[in-house]
Amino acid sequence: MSLISIVVPLYNEEGNVAELIRRITAIMARIAPGDTYEVVAVNDGSRDRTLSILRSLQVLAPNLVVADLSRNFGHQIAATAGLDVARGDAVILMDGDLQDPPELIEAFLAKWREGYDVVYATRKTRKGESFFKLLTARVFYRTIRRLTNVSIPVDTGDFRLMSRRVVDALGETREKHRFLRGLVSWVGFNQIGVEYEREARFAGETKYPISKMLKFAIDGITSFSEIPLRFATYLGFIVSAVAFLYAIVVIALKILGLNEPGYTSIMVVVLFLGGVQLVTIGIAGEYLGRIYDQVKARPLYFLSSVERADARAVPVAANVPSERSPISS
Repeated sequence: MSLISIVVPLYNEEGNVAELIRRITAIMARIAPGDTYEVVAVNDGSRDRTLSILRSLQVLAPNLVVADLSRNFGHQIAATAGLDVARGDAVILMDGDLQDPPELIEAFLAKWREGYDVVYATRKTRKGESFFKLLTARVFYRTIRRLTNVSIPVDTGDFRLMSRRVVDALGETREKHRFLRGLVSWVGFNQIGVEYEREARFAGETKYPISKMLKFAIDGITSFSEIPLRFATYLGFIVSAVAFLYAIVVIALKILGLNEPGYTSIMVVVLFLGGVQLVTIGIAGEYLGRIYDQVKARPLYFLSSVERADARAVPVAANVPSERSPISS
């Protein structure tokens, strides 16, 4: 029998976690025997009662595995930790706010049994989200598709099923600024989409304010595209050409005695060139900062413990390997 893992990163989701586990357990009890699945809940340094609720739920949900991170590392790193802990032949990654319906797991598994290595969920509609969020999401997905050389499906989040060989391949990519949906596309293998209607949050508030959305977008673009660097280069050449032509015009006007120096023209040129330089330096700085983070070679995360219902909590020290993958990684 194949083992199915459901990985759920959680940060301050005390209002959602009980209903989330109940729905996952209900759907898995219907479609899979009791000992052929596990739910890996990753507590990403929550400051509310998320961890204590998870531990209490293990009494009623013996298939629940609680992975507790040493602090808050962010959604993409928490998801990576969950993938490392998961032991399944197929691993399903989903959010913990119940916007990703657990009932779609059955359709995922059906496609996986047809031979697909990745089954991703494509959003037809997104309920409970503002016009601004919908517009920016639409622009982001289509922009990154044009900028990158990897075919990343539009309107698709991290909600997906991955086969063991895809999860193992992702385990070999240890870049710090992670964009999992892009990495899954980059890994390749047989992939197919399943459409669904994304529900509003069951409880609580979004963990992705505008600042995190912007950072996530920059991570996605810079992880899979060198076009911003090329844009900076092209912009530099264009501005240099315009400046050279303007210099010729100024010299010609000077020779003809028609050029009178003016404060406005000088300031326009200085501010324009200064703005272009700051833009190009900023773009180069984004890439340089990511290189700096990567060459430090720090682990992606640290786990405080991995708790399974059939065993007591297991403390995890630095650089102690897990059963399948590095725990501190």
